[in-house]
Amino acid sequence: MAEITTDIAIIGSGPAGLTAAIYTVRAGLTTHIVGGYAWGGELMLTGQVDNYPGFPDGINGPDLMQRMRDQAENQGAIFHDDQVDVYTPAPEGELHTLVTMNGNTMRARAVILATGSEAKWLGIPNEDRLRVAGVSACATCDGAFFRGKDVIVVGGGDTAMEEAFHLSHLARNVTVVHRRETFRATPVMVERLRKEPNVAFALGRTPVSVEGEKHVTGLRVRTLDGSEEVMPANGVFVAIGHTPLVQLVDRYVPLSEFGTVERLPHSTQTVVPGLFVAGDVWDHHYRQAITAAGDGCRAAIDAERWLGAARFDGAKSDPVLVEAMMAADN
Repeated sequence: MAEITTDIAIIGSGPAGLTAAIYTVRAGLTTHIVGGYAWGGELMLTGQVDNYPGFPDGINGPDLMQRMRDQAENQGAIFHDDQVDVYTPAPEGELHTLVTMNGNTMRARAVILATGSEAKWLGIPNEDRLRVAGVSACATCDGAFFRGKDVIVVGGGDTAMEEAFHLSHLARNVTVVHRRETFRATPVMVERLRKEPNVAFALGRTPVSVEGEKHVTGLRVRTLDGSEEVMPANGVFVAIGHTPLVQLVDRYVPLSEFGTVERLPHSTQTVVPGLFVAGDVWDHHYRQAITAAGDGCRAAIDAERWLGAARFDGAKSDPVLVEAMMAADN
């Protein structure tokens, strides 16, 4: 077991967390990243990435994340293949505390939460195995791979309507599969989609399994009368929502109606002084690698400026802490 004191502790190692680390270490702040047991976020489960700037021929998702990690570590960030189990906000004038699954303790002047979100999956056979061979949860990320092909979107909410609408301008045919006979989506979203000539609706059908050996060939569904059928398709997009990973902080901060952490206006800071958020843990709308990376930059700059202000104010209220910070800097 170890106890570490640092300027910045970053929880999460996707594009938001790693970008934040690049900025904080360049600002001269000691930075420790607790990356989680499955580091790198959802891009570690993504195949070809064609929409991240700087890679004209595209790049494999895990390769992109490895480059980000290498860059952060080369700049001086310290990476921990561990997972935060308990987070405790800092009492006034003290340090935030993180306890990891390995039993280590980290105390930090500021914390950037970049735990992201995870897609909700159907939990049916072959869904996981074919996740980079035709199964996706992000039409914006992967839709371009299905130009001129037939795809299925599973879901009945606004997310599914948005995914299907995006795909309707890329794929040859889009079929929306929903287990109920009515949609949860807002009527205006449904009507917009119904106007697309290449979109069909298959209601009252429950997905049973993804079909295919090396790549997706279709989706097996069960109808309301109990019979099963296979709907041919080149891709299956699961659009039943995302779950923000907020368990570490949900007792300390307000959450939005989408379950994401709420931030202070025009800032990445939360209501907890010294706790900042970046990426999908607060952003329910875009959920892109590039927007998460931009968020990491903003959180790092906000944290750096907050630490400077906290140091200045602390000179009047907590001289012992200020002296310790100055000693650490020297």
